[in-house]
Amino acid sequence: MELRENSGDQRKRGSDPRHQRLVWVNMVKLTMLARVADGLPLAEGLDSDRQQDLEQYKQQAKTLFKKLSQGPPPPSRMSYESGAFFLHYLIEGGVCYLTLCDRGYPKKLAYQYLEDLCKEFGAQNGGQVETVARPYAFIKFDTVIQRTKKLYQDTRTQRNLNKLNEDLHDIQSVMTRNINDILGQGEKLDHVSNMSQNLASETRKYSAKAKDLAFQALIQKYMPFVVVGGLLLVFLFFRYYVFGR
Repeated sequence: MELRENSGDQRKRGSDPRHQRLVWVNMVKLTMLARVADGLPLAEGLDSDRQQDLEQYKQQAKTLFKKLSQGPPPPSRMSYESGAFFLHYLIEGGVCYLTLCDRGYPKKLAYQYLEDLCKEFGAQNGGQVETVARPYAFIKFDTVIQRTKKLYQDTRTQRNLNKLNEDLHDIQSVMTRNINDILGQGEKLDHVSNMSQNLASETRKYSAKAKDLAFQALIQKYMPFVVVGGLLLVFLFFRYYVFGR
């Protein structure tokens, strides 16, 4: 949240700081775009709010992108609780549009914001999504993200109040889950993967040791015959070729 001055009260009460009232404004904090097929990051709204460390939520978003790229097709819209924030995402045209908002920010505006980004990104870059190979190939889209985000920052503007009253997509049907559900599944998958890798490594080590032991057993078994055979060859050599002349 950000602390801002209520401009209406300022007009009514004048510029006397004693009469200026500050109000909490719920805001859009972070915006990220990723390819659904493999979770590749495509674009990101560069941080404009330096007062908060959002790295934890960026990592949560990346984990979510990775999870969406696995298993059956994910829902086209979903919201996740994460502490004092909500993660909302919209999937369209193989791209996941995700935003992090304060808990009090209206879900209706969050999805309208994502829909606006979806239209802009689809028009500009939609045909290139499947072919790009490097992360953040559309980082210049940040200009559009920042411009659009400004329009949705203050929920009290007449424009946003009108949008809240519009009959938009049925937002009430969008499911809400806790981000720990996804993170927990990811940790379990990582744990299983690590266990599988460790088991494979131990199996390779055991196989190598077994081969070494088998070779040593083979040497111990046939070494006496090799020694005796070698001595016999040396005796015959000296018997017929050295002393026999």
